[in-house]
This record gives sequence, C-alpha cells and structure tokens, in this order.
Amino acid sequence: MVCWRCFVASGFITLSMLGCGDLANSAGKNSKQVVQETNVAQLLSEAKTNQKAEFFFQQGNNFLNSQRYKDAIAAFDQAVTIKPRFAEAWINRGNALTKLQRHEEALESYNQAIAIQSDRDEAWYNKGNTLNTLQRYQEAVVSYDQAIAIKSDKYEAWINRGIALTKLHRYQEALASYDRAIIIKPDKDLAYYNKACTYALQNNAELAAENLRKAMKLVPGKYEKLAKTDSDFNKVRSSSRFQDLLQ
Repeated sequence: MVCWRCFVASGFITLSMLGCGDLANSAGKNSKQVVQETNVAQLLSEAKTNQKAEFFFQQGNNFLNSQRYKDAIAAFDQAVTIKPRFAEAWINRGNALTKLQRHEEALESYNQAIAIQSDRDEAWYNKGNTLNTLQRYQEAVVSYDQAIAIKSDKYEAWINRGIALTKLHRYQEALASYDRAIIIKPDKDLAYYNKACTYALQNNAELAAENLRKAMKLVPGKYEKLAKTDSDFNKVRSSSRFQDLLQ
C-alpha cells in the first residue's frame, strides 16, 4: 500500500501598517497625543518583531527546500521564539522534523500550530500523516477528519484517511474514503492502487485487478513493480486475473 506524502509550504504573513490620524482638537489633547504616540511606537515595535520572525521563517523555508533540515529547524525555532503564535512556522518546523524521522517532535509541533490556529487544514493533515507513521491509526483518522472538515476537497487527506482505515480493517469505510478522493481528483492513481490493495485484503481478486489496472493505466510502469512485491496482494496473487494483469 502506498501512502501519499505532501510537503506543505505555508504562505507568508503580510503585515499592513495602520497609520494613526490626528485627533480632533478637544480638551485633554496632550494626553491623547501621548496615547497616540504610544500606539504608534507599539505598532512599530510589533512590526519589527514580525519582520524578524518572518526573516527566520523565510530562512527556514529556504533550508527546507535545500534539504538542510537541521538548519531549517534552527531557523523555525528562532521564528517561534520571537513570535510564539506563528502557526505557519510551527507547521513547517514539523515538516522538517518529519524529514528527519523525529516524529514525536513533529507531532508536538503540529499540535502547537493547531492550538494557535485550529482551522489550518495543513496542520491537521500533517498531524494525521505523522500519526499514521507512528501506527496510531485511530487518532490519524480523527486528524484527517478535522482536515477534511476544514477543506472538504483535500483529496490527499481522503486517501491517507483510507490507508488508516484499512490498517484498522475498516475496509468499507476505507473504500468510501478512496472513492471520495477519486470524485475530487479522478486521475489520482494512488487512490485506485490503494483501492486495489483494500479489495485484495478482502480476497476480492476481480475488483483488486480492476482498480490496479486503472492505476497502471494512469502511471505506466510504476504499479506493476509495486504490486509484484506488495504483501497486500498475497491473498489474490495466485488468481488468474491478477497474474494476467502483471504479465
């Protein structure tokens, strides 16, 4: 069974500076001017802090793209130290940790992002992938459900949700999840391949072969090799339908 992985590059935060206009002449003008000047100073200080955090965030993304994952983590650490409620930095920090297979730390990073901004589908999706890797499949399903609730057309989440459900032997739910992915993206080869795996685990050689054929047609040369060694097909490997397909 193939698990779809997706690096999430979060968008940058743009700051808009709001100017403070002159207050109308009135009693207590001097005190209002002090307040106004204080507000401007606070806005400038916050803008400077945000710029520093974004600098390290951009640096971290550059390191990620260059596969310098330890350097990326160090940069993201700087970003969240300066700006603790920087959800995107926590997400990409988790991505860098995932690349280093430091999954428990990655999970904590995604949780930090979710605590800050619970409507980030990327955080829930990547958390689900990490839980899948840790074989915590029931929790993974919950995370994918959250991602899908935020972004219903996130086909990657539907596919990986299906994988987690298959691992839990909840085959009909898994097939329904793959079907949702196919409705969203009909040419997604992995959805068909994973459907084939799920049917094979149920010893349904006909439907396993049918879906494997669709995956092979979409990406020639890839799934023939995978299917020959994938243990998910063990129950149907000797069937004529399966053998004819892989000749």
